[in-house]
Amino acid sequence: MDLAYTEEEQEFRARLREWLAAVLPELPAKPGPDDWPGRRAYDTAWQRMLYDAGYAGLHWPVDAGGRGATPTQHLIFLEETERAGAPYVGANFVGLLHAGPTIAAEGTAEQRARWLPPVLRGDEIWCQGFSEPEAGSDLAALRTRAVRDGDHYVVSGSKIWTSHAEVADWCELLVRTDPAAPRHRGISWLAMEMDAPGVTVRPLRTLAGSTEFAEMFLDEVRVPVSHRVGAENDGWRVTMVTLSFERGTAFVGEVVACRRTLAALAAEARRTGRWDDPVLRRRLGRLNAEFRALWRLTQWNVSEAQRAGGGGVPGTGGSVFKLRYSHARQELYEAAAEVLGADGADLDREWVLDRLSSLSYTIAAGTSQIQRNIVAERILGLPKGR
Repeated sequence: MDLAYTEEEQEFRARLREWLAAVLPELPAKPGPDDWPGRRAYDTAWQRMLYDAGYAGLHWPVDAGGRGATPTQHLIFLEETERAGAPYVGANFVGLLHAGPTIAAEGTAEQRARWLPPVLRGDEIWCQGFSEPEAGSDLAALRTRAVRDGDHYVVSGSKIWTSHAEVADWCELLVRTDPAAPRHRGISWLAMEMDAPGVTVRPLRTLAGSTEFAEMFLDEVRVPVSHRVGAENDGWRVTMVTLSFERGTAFVGEVVACRRTLAALAAEARRTGRWDDPVLRRRLGRLNAEFRALWRLTQWNVSEAQRAGGGGVPGTGGSVFKLRYSHARQELYEAAAEVLGADGADLDREWVLDRLSSLSYTIAAGTSQIQRNIVAERILGLPKGR
């Protein structure tokens, strides 16, 4: 892509900066990490502000309710909102970054009209029901069953690590609709209402003490067939679309946040005198190069997805990004622990929480081992491992 900004793009950045400067000081204080009803209200109120200002779904297709902005405008939006310290997508990251883009790419006109406007307005929250106790990295091993009964599927089984089930209205759910088919060919992608009879949610407490994940138990839950996205038993292909968004663009804003964190670490090292350590300076310098490269890779991935004519669906380059970003984030917070020490951790609980959460990134959204296999097989053309 052309890395020089056009006059139109510079005007877009200026208008966005002006709007952020006007609205951010008026936001209420962010609720505590354990106040999920409060966090939902805070996140959805911000989403509504974006919607009213014309910034919601900026890069989504116009026929999906978005503005059809260019990849560069989308990246400018992410840069400016992160640099201004604006709220992130928060509790509705599944709807905005996974389920919504999947429905925009694969859903029918009726499904787009039903589900996408509430996501963009912040009216409805989605969660992700993919992983199971015995189907995590090997997602195709899932066992949750969906048996056709007239115009409904009757779903029974369990899910784990269900992101934001505690506040969700809908769930992007993977089910097995043909147990006799090869395991990648008997799966369907459903949209399930979280208040349907038979749905039980039990929060899981993470190492950091948070409860943004849950176990979910499904006991003969009835889901309309009209809530299936894609053809029956074609859910694995639809899932690859979802995972392409999850790995290819869902972490984009976090790269900008990591660059801001790195700058804060360098400033703290100078303030405390740790900057005099040449080993630490080299470490921070290498991380700066890593995140600058990741941002350029992000720009390439986003523009390539648009140029490929796939409706903006990221390609296998997302796995390259996800693999390197996961490890770079862990290295960043290892460096943060070195720079801040015990004093810094005591001063700011967020550093501790970010350090602990960084440990999950080589597992979340597909383990590093899975990403290496994708890169080896689909990019390098190497034979599949046995």
